Amino acid sequence: MSDLRKINIDGNEIEVEGAMTLIQACEQAGVEVPRFCYHERLSIAGNCRMCLVEVVGGPPKPAASCAMQVRDLRPGPEGQAPVVKTNSPMVKKAREGVMEFMLINHPLDCPICDQGGECDLQDQAMAYGISATRFNEPKRAVDDLDLGPLVSTAMTRCISCTRCVRFTSEVAGISQMGQTGRGEDAEITSYLNETLVSNLQGNIIDLCPVGALTSKPYAFTARPWELSKTETIDVMDALGSNIRVDTKGREVMRILPRNHDGVNEEWISDKTRFVWDGLRRQRLDRPFVRVNGKLKPASWPEALAASATAINGAEKLAGVVGDLSSVEAAFALKQLVESKGGVVESRLDGAKLPAGNRSAYVGTAAIEDIDTAERILLIGTDPRNEAPVLNARIRRAWINGAEVALVGETADLTYEYHHMGNDREALQEALDMGGSDEIREKPSLVIVGQGALQEADGAAVLAAAQKIALNTNSGLLVLHTAASRVGAMDVDATNERGLDAVSEADVLINLGGDNIEVAPRENGGAFVIYQGSHGDRGAHRADVIFPGAAYTEESGLFVNTEGRPQIAQRAGFAPGEAKENWAILRALSAECDAVLPYDSLAQLRQALVAAVPHLGNVDVVASNEVQELAPASLGTATFQLTIKDYYLTNPIARASELMAELSAGAKARNAEKMAAE
Repeated sequence: MSDLRKINIDGNEIEVEGAMTLIQACEQAGVEVPRFCYHERLSIAGNCRMCLVEVVGGPPKPAASCAMQVRDLRPGPEGQAPVVKTNSPMVKKAREGVMEFMLINHPLDCPICDQGGECDLQDQAMAYGISATRFNEPKRAVDDLDLGPLVSTAMTRCISCTRCVRFTSEVAGISQMGQTGRGEDAEITSYLNETLVSNLQGNIIDLCPVGALTSKPYAFTARPWELSKTETIDVMDALGSNIRVDTKGREVMRILPRNHDGVNEEWISDKTRFVWDGLRRQRLDRPFVRVNGKLKPASWPEALAASATAINGAEKLAGVVGDLSSVEAAFALKQLVESKGGVVESRLDGAKLPAGNRSAYVGTAAIEDIDTAERILLIGTDPRNEAPVLNARIRRAWINGAEVALVGETADLTYEYHHMGNDREALQEALDMGGSDEIREKPSLVIVGQGALQEADGAAVLAAAQKIALNTNSGLLVLHTAASRVGAMDVDATNERGLDAVSEADVLINLGGDNIEVAPRENGGAFVIYQGSHGDRGAHRADVIFPGAAYTEESGLFVNTEGRPQIAQRAGFAPGEAKENWAILRALSAECDAVLPYDSLAQLRQALVAAVPHLGNVDVVASNEVQELAPASLGTATFQLTIKDYYLTNPIARASELMAELSAGAKARNAEKMAAE
């Protein structure tokens, strides 16, 4: 029920919700209020006092606008709207006083600080600071923390805003940071000198309003004004997080989040943020052809001719779509392979996703539905590793009172849940519960992971999950792990026999499929034409290698796990002779006498949207009409998690030295024995 109140801010009268804080009401009125500790996605601390405003008719002192609600204000003597001033002499003097206190102990590190140029303290000191200090005492110094290989610390710069503490405890769900001591001895620290154990910890770098927490891998490499900034989409998981890629020359220097309330809000996972060093290593930058059992560098015409000869002579041709491929590349591959009488497949993990039934392979829910869900059932998934930012949403729903249940392997999800079991009997039990009127009235969600769908009875598991959703009037969300999967399914890059048909091919076009096994040539295996960005597993088995662009080096369409098409923009250029993936397939089609009917990316997108119209509605989640799956008998298998090593799931991550270090650290932690053992 709305509680609208009128409020006068700097002479401008507006109507806002009574539950809003004054700082939020000021934003509604278009008035910017400075702040250090306040953040709209974290709890209110009221530490920094920078957001002071004057409440006319209130106490004769400024009020902290982040901690006072509109409903707490009294109207004027004749019932007028309460008046708030953000630019009065009282407010200006108060903010200048707060800034002076902030700078008592803050060191003069700006020339060597990585936050320089994008520092809240710098910006606000320009507006409210003075040119000299009245304090002559020595500045306080604090020991730096070791938070691990991702976050660098300079705690003498810390202003105790506690944003990092609130983020780690509220959003990331870990309890390793806090504030100890009082007065002069108060400092932010990690308890028992622990390093942070979370795959969301990099977000505290963005949250820190000063230079106390900065990126360790990015340290001292570039200044913000030297970087070219490109807004694009992440492909490290299927969430489709909105990101900004900052480049200096040809090199990607860092990756930052962009705000998108419907997808990732303003958080990104550590793999998304720090995988950029993998874009520099083990890159394929020229074509190769295998001659006498060894891969030798070749020219583009030689590699294309060798591939065309194999394709034209193939008895059984197949193509596979890897986990990082754009929709355009998948569409071009499908058209090329099927024009030559072959088959394509994109479900490389063996998940039993039904082609053509979007309500089953995408679901009927949006990611935002998690926010309002009161009951959430997880089936065969570990969202903390499969989609860390989505897991933070589930945690927030749990904090707000949602009940979470899990059918599948147990895992530390950062929130409490009811574990129903790890076998098909537990799923059958959930199915048999049905749905009472009380349950059907509550907003609820069923989230199915890919690990649940990879066994022989995966189709039956998906049918059971869909039936549970229908019985309880819940939304169904299929949580994918591959960024390319939904888009490839949308263009129907599938065949009736799945990977079985691929295994029988004598010529295989492998579009970045690095996680599939292909028998050696001497054992009757296929002639493999590999197209990708890194010299990973797929390239080692290839007979011809085409160097392709990575996700930051070409424009492409990606459809995230909820079915939202988003466009990734090119931030830089591929190294050496590497080309855009769709262009390679277009050139190959000409060599094979099966010319694809487009000569530019724009023409390809027109053909794509003509074939699959909803892909033209960028950033729109299409509603999927439920097509009920035929029920089938469940097997006896237990649920397995699909991600074994979070940090090494794709070729770019496996090329990253930092991801290798994080993976080794995670394995060491898991191998540690408890004290009682």
